[in-house]
Amino acid sequence: MGALDHAVRSGKALYVGLSNYNAAQTARAAAILRQLGTPCVIHQPRYNLFDRGPENGLLDALVDEGIGCIPFSPLAQGMLTDRYLDGKIPAGSRASKAGTFLKPEMITDTVLQRVRALQVIAQERGQPLAGLAVRWLLQRPAVCSVLIGASRPSQIDDAINAAQAAALSGEELAAIEKACGL
Repeated sequence: MGALDHAVRSGKALYVGLSNYNAAQTARAAAILRQLGTPCVIHQPRYNLFDRGPENGLLDALVDEGIGCIPFSPLAQGMLTDRYLDGKIPAGSRASKAGTFLKPEMITDTVLQRVRALQVIAQERGQPLAGLAVRWLLQRPAVCSVLIGASRPSQIDDAINAAQAAALSGEELAAIEKACGL
């Protein structure tokens, strides 16, 4: 935290952010930065419909501290898209490339069953599965933006459409939780 404070005090940054800290670490870091007078405005965790780790206290800590959340991997490395719905690994996809975080063995029957159930919800809303995943995140506590990691301009358009889509209803949120096995 001292190094982050130094970056702000030396004029190299206006404020600081954290990434991948758990709830207790985030609260401690925020307290130290507050004592130093250095604004901490953002936390960047991995968070998506399949990776719910931030729900284990981190989102509450961010709300308590007034720190915004900008999740990365909102599409679970591409699993929350229509790319793998048929159970095959398309050539050129993330799962087909060596050295990526998404391995073919991660696309299990259980994952495909969940993705297909989410796809139905997305279709009922008239949006792509990826849009549903982004819209869901944008409704979570503390989430103020989402890192989409676009590789094509159309993916930016899709994210904008997701942000502008109607909020998910209570019934849709419940269906999403059920589809995710929660």
